[in-house]
Amino acid sequence: MNIGKLTNKELNKYIFKNLKIKRKESLQASAIGSDTAVLDFGDDLIVASVDPITGASKDLGILAVNVACNDIACQGAEPVGLLISALIPKDFQIEDLGLVMKELEEEASKLNVDIIGGHTEITDAVNKLILTVTSIGRIDRDKLIDPKSTKESDIVCISKDIAIEGTSIIYSENKEKLDKILNAEDKKELDDLKEFLSVLKESKIAMKHGVKYMHDVTEGGIIGGLVETANFLNKNISLDKKDIPIKNISLKVADYFSIDPYKLISSGSMIFVFSGEDFEAFKEECEENKIKITKIGKINEGSGLSISNEKETIQVEEVSKDELYKIANN
Repeated sequence: MNIGKLTNKELNKYIFKNLKIKRKESLQASAIGSDTAVLDFGDDLIVASVDPITGASKDLGILAVNVACNDIACQGAEPVGLLISALIPKDFQIEDLGLVMKELEEEASKLNVDIIGGHTEITDAVNKLILTVTSIGRIDRDKLIDPKSTKESDIVCISKDIAIEGTSIIYSENKEKLDKILNAEDKKELDDLKEFLSVLKESKIAMKHGVKYMHDVTEGGIIGGLVETANFLNKNISLDKKDIPIKNISLKVADYFSIDPYKLISSGSMIFVFSGEDFEAFKEECEENKIKITKIGKINEGSGLSISNEKETIQVEEVSKDELYKIANN
């Protein structure tokens, strides 16, 4: 098997095919393009998700908390609690584990989220610390997003720039190599990227302006995220590649390692679907809060993702491997 996420075909055939929803409390299960489950407990709806951090060995606490809470934000829900599983290699230093836990708590406090439990285990089944975070959130029953309201001509936009997370991880893991080609300004910008990993602020603003769908950009990058969005909505998304915002420093790092930054893990950027009128109001409020919003495409009848450039339009049906793994395995 290839390292990385299962393909959509494999997920459907070997995972989702074997799962059946049986309880009335299980309002919505996760699916391709929707990483959260929704549980009906009466007054409020509970939103839950789970994510491991496997592609990084540094800044684990910052990455783990933000990736987990971003999933909850995709439903417009408020993250409340985190359960953290730590699989610890036998040669790991206990003092370093304490530093990771401190980092987890500090990042959770920034987002007003509690770490409420978990599991710790020393095992020879892993060769580095693996954190897996289950996130739990809440949302008022009448505020749950309805992706079925998406229609032709709706706008697809994203927050911030793509490849934020991937660029940050690559720099943290490969400073010795990259420092040879970076100036002081580059290094400062790269160090600051981890401050932009949360999408909670823009998701809260989106909920005030009639957002129809939200999806955080994780493995597979913006291309993978848009393919998952198109599949989940059962629509086509069309865009011009030049409209996708990306920092020059991300292009510089990607060029050094000969990877495609458009397929690089990108927590910190969120995909949104809005009507034209609602989009303008959303963008205006985000910009008032210093959050960049970029219109990159639109919804059409059909399926898959259509990407245009100066020469052609290509149809993308799936991204099966994140570019981050190409570096990790070299």
